[in-house]
Amino acid sequence: MTQRRGAAVLSIVAGVAFAAHAVDTAGITAFSAMDPAQPIPPSWYEIKLTRLKPPEFTLVRDDGATVLRSNADSAGGSLVHRVDVDPKGKPRLAWRWKIDHVVEGGDLTRPEGDDYAARVYVMFDLPLSELPLGLRTKVRLARLLHSDVPSAAICYVWDNRQPVGTIRPNTHVGNVRMIVLRSGPEGAGKWAAESRDLDADFRAAFAGVTTQPTPRIVGVAVGNDTDQTHGSVTAWFGDLRIEAAR
Repeated sequence: MTQRRGAAVLSIVAGVAFAAHAVDTAGITAFSAMDPAQPIPPSWYEIKLTRLKPPEFTLVRDDGATVLRSNADSAGGSLVHRVDVDPKGKPRLAWRWKIDHVVEGGDLTRPEGDDYAARVYVMFDLPLSELPLGLRTKVRLARLLHSDVPSAAICYVWDNRQPVGTIRPNTHVGNVRMIVLRSGPEGAGKWAAESRDLDADFRAAFAGVTTQPTPRIVGVAVGNDTDQTHGSVTAWFGDLRIEAAR
């Protein structure tokens, strides 16, 4: 299961495939502009992994707007959107999210507990030379299977036990940093708004890896997972927006 989860995490970042060379805009297609009766547009595309059941992604009306609902029943996966953002402008990523409950058996400190009620990924095009040798080798091997895997990612999570503000490497993939934004059952069933300074978060998350400026931001992803703990959880995501620094 550990190898499968590692491949799942890599498949999410692999889906971006250095999107900085493929898109011209940082705009993220808004869920609120979509019709719940229509399919999710291809600008948001699903990353699936063989032998891993994906969450059920659907558009629904909630709180007067169209939002994305992700239901993970012993499942894991993400919807990815490519972007091309220069971090020199100190951009912020803003969104709102909601969960029905936390993943009771989740524990981001253990590989077998790597499940989350909701998560938002941000992918960065960090030069591979900036990674430690061992991690650099792992990414190169991953690229044999998954094309041009971006070298670094942040995963913001709604956790069940770790304190808000916790930052630590993913237990399966060393070039992904987990940042706990919400923790515990408080707030479940209610919308919560987030706004993150991507430059500051990257520098905090990868302080021990690179001293170079924050690299270009090449993709975002949303989803949830329960494939390790075999439960069921539902998350809702409102629009993701990349905003200028305040």
